[in-house]
Amino acid sequence: MTLRKGDFSRGKVSGNILRLGLPMMLAELVHVLYSIVDRMYIGRMPGGGTIALTGLGVCFPLITLIGAFANLCSTGGATLATIARGENCDDKAERIMGTAFTMLLIIGVFLSVVLYAAAPGILRLLGGDDETLPSALAYFRIYVLGTVPVLISLGMNPFINAQGFPRTGMVTVIIGAALNIVLDYLMIYTFHMGIAGAALATVVSQTVSAVWVLAFLRSRHAPLRLRRLLIDRAQLRSIVKLGLTGFTFRVTNSLTQALVNIMLKAWGGAASTLYIGAMSLINSIREIISLPNGGVVAGGQSVMSYNYGAKQYRRVAECIRFIFLCGLFVNIAMWALIMFAPRLVISLFTTDGELIGKTVECARIYFGAFPFMALQQTGQTTFVALNRPKQALIFSMLRKVVLVAPLTLLLPGAGLGVNGVFWAELISQVTGASLCFITMYMLIWREMKAAEN
Repeated sequence: MTLRKGDFSRGKVSGNILRLGLPMMLAELVHVLYSIVDRMYIGRMPGGGTIALTGLGVCFPLITLIGAFANLCSTGGATLATIARGENCDDKAERIMGTAFTMLLIIGVFLSVVLYAAAPGILRLLGGDDETLPSALAYFRIYVLGTVPVLISLGMNPFINAQGFPRTGMVTVIIGAALNIVLDYLMIYTFHMGIAGAALATVVSQTVSAVWVLAFLRSRHAPLRLRRLLIDRAQLRSIVKLGLTGFTFRVTNSLTQALVNIMLKAWGGAASTLYIGAMSLINSIREIISLPNGGVVAGGQSVMSYNYGAKQYRRVAECIRFIFLCGLFVNIAMWALIMFAPRLVISLFTTDGELIGKTVECARIYFGAFPFMALQQTGQTTFVALNRPKQALIFSMLRKVVLVAPLTLLLPGAGLGVNGVFWAELISQVTGASLCFITMYMLIWREMKAAEN
């Protein structure tokens, strides 16, 4: 019998995960590098680069919100479609994919209209003032016109990866990033369009990525084809319930970051700007050191979902074990780098000696329990992959909403001062990650063992 594309019930589990995960990791690396270059272009614009960069920062919460809606449809949709493929129910999988795509279109049009009209008021509420609001508005009102292609590119690319085409999915990201870098330079420095040109470059590049995604999903090469617009009510509720995990994570992460900045400003005193700068660098470092595990986790989720649908429970258990061991090894290595050679990483972003020194001090607290995140990643990935929306949502909210937010408010006043903001993350990593993994072990690991026998 010919092995069909994306059949993860055969071959070595680790091999399947790595074949999916490595291209995804490379794609994410390209995306991170693009983000850094994009900010460099804007920050060095002649005649007001700093103000333009600050205006872009004002837009970030809304940009994050738009991305969260892509997660709402893709996290649940791609997982459920993969489970259906494992059950040999390709018709059901195509209905799930078609429903997710239709929802992305509806949400995209709605967000475009509402956010375009409400942009001035919302951006002022998010920190825009008379100096930065013009730049923020110039960028966002163009960016929001590209909401539909942004959602298609972000929301439908996981369906390509989940079917066993990670290289095609990687090309989606590379096309968008490479084109954006070139167009950014042309729009900003050649055509002198300023920050509006940066926004237009993003819209054009995301539109090209969206066309690439749709061309593949409608081609005969795709095992699951996007044939028409539809809303399968039987699948819609499940897509949204499971998709709330990724949606909630991105929204709460954005809100928590806003709270962190407020507390750093309140408790940092004369050095508050320095602390906020250190936190900004820490977020950039976190993106980089999370890259290796990100690919393994994404690949492992698809392999796990497929085998769960195919009732290959021993292979599901192997997926969980492989994700955990890889995550633990990588996180320990990253932790050692931050603890013993932090300046090596931090100096990639700045040459300011005072800022580097403060970031070293804060990063050693913030990342002090980073190996524990392997527990969180393993547990959370398993809940999503096996369609456990209740547990996935609970543990998506536990660390940021139940632990980080209250601790960020309480610890500075409990004798830790401004450092309490960074200790909040360390404590939440130990507590939240451990609870997530223990719950997964008790509810799923035992279930897989019992079903296997």
